[in-house]
Amino acid sequence: MIFDGQDPGMPLDPLIARAQALWQDLAGAPVEFGRSDVSVIVSPRSNLCPPSWCGVVVLGGAGIITVPTAEVAVQVRMVAAAVPPAALVQTDVLRARLPVVEVLGPTTLAYLSGPDFRPVSADRTVTRVPAEHPGLAALLTRAGQEDAGESGLDEISSPAFVVLDGVEVVAAAGYQDWPGRTAHLSVLTLPEHRSRGLAKAVASAAVAHALDAGLMPQWRARPEASRRVARALGFLEVGAQLSMRLDGGGGVSGG
Repeated sequence: MIFDGQDPGMPLDPLIARAQALWQDLAGAPVEFGRSDVSVIVSPRSNLCPPSWCGVVVLGGAGIITVPTAEVAVQVRMVAAAVPPAALVQTDVLRARLPVVEVLGPTTLAYLSGPDFRPVSADRTVTRVPAEHPGLAALLTRAGQEDAGESGLDEISSPAFVVLDGVEVVAAAGYQDWPGRTAHLSVLTLPEHRSRGLAKAVASAAVAHALDAGLMPQWRARPEASRRVARALGFLEVGAQLSMRLDGGGGVSGG
């Protein structure tokens, strides 16, 4: 779920405010989320998207967009002024109004505060191992390139929390340290071991470790199965992110 917007008369939810501060930092140039609008800035060094792409983040009903050039900014601002913020993370809306060549996402952004955490226990023991544990590399290989890449498990900086089948790692979770004391969660389970609660068990252990360190857990996901795991742990979906590459010679449609 993406929040439709914040009541201008109400204080911003602290969790959303902290998440917005994270993405403002990643934007690579000064920018702020409004209450129910979208800010478009030129930022060639943006970490919201690949180089020369446009990065869109909508949180709590407001958004920021980074673009590579002033020319592209003019195009994108016209669209941002014509549609509500939530529409800017909808691929069909963007393709109808901008010369979109390629899109990554959208991915749902979900966050968790300590009081909302719902720990999950498992029938199988969850073991803490170093991020360099060889079983993780084997898990990434066996899971396949698409699932392994989606998980981001090869980028974790925390310990890994795993379920073992003998000596084989069949499920694992950990997190990457992001700016703003954010823990970006990564979870991966072998296909043949899914639907047994293992993802929730290892993710629960990783989230508990992050919260104990005073970090804000972040869950970024596209597949519904991954989003269900996050919701089961108490994560709140408050927005979404996507990246888009525009045709430099294209124009803007008024439709």
